[in-house]
Amino acid sequence: MNIDKEELELLTREYGGEWGINHTKRLLHLINIIGEDHPYNSEALWIAAHLHDWGAYPVWVQKDVDHALRSRQVADQYLMERNYPEGLKNLVLDCIIHHHSNSSDFPLEVILLRDTDALDFLGVVGVMRNFALAPRDMRKAFDETKRRRDRSMSILHLEKAKSLATERVAELDKLLTKFEEESAGFF
Repeated sequence: MNIDKEELELLTREYGGEWGINHTKRLLHLINIIGEDHPYNSEALWIAAHLHDWGAYPVWVQKDVDHALRSRQVADQYLMERNYPEGLKNLVLDCIIHHHSNSSDFPLEVILLRDTDALDFLGVVGVMRNFALAPRDMRKAFDETKRRRDRSMSILHLEKAKSLATERVAELDKLLTKFEEESAGFF
């Protein structure tokens, strides 16, 4: 089975915009870093990284439906229509549905996607993501950044991810402290 990577990249960009495709590229970059000492199915992870947030994109989002569940539904349809092999499809769908889970009782591919997705909410990237989502409500962005920092740190499993997270959290905390100082708390 040959994956039409070009199609998947184009659709991720079309549905998720620059936000979605750049998030995907950051995840794939992080997967290469924290997964380098582990054997994993890179094809499944490449596909899952592209599809894992499709359910959060405006074309498919459903009110009161968790985006991981919705992304799994959309991905299942996409993969089925393209006749992806059952084993590959199931691994991709597991990665998608569990990409925010905090259990470590999953295949390595699920853990890699989950750890890298959590890492993308940490550090300067994490701060910028949250402030971009709430540009006119800095208090909300500030509080969400702290909440995501704590949540992300609690679900990491792989040692390289934890090490990288420690570095990113230090940068995140310095930036938030500086922001509090410079704003005198008026945000």
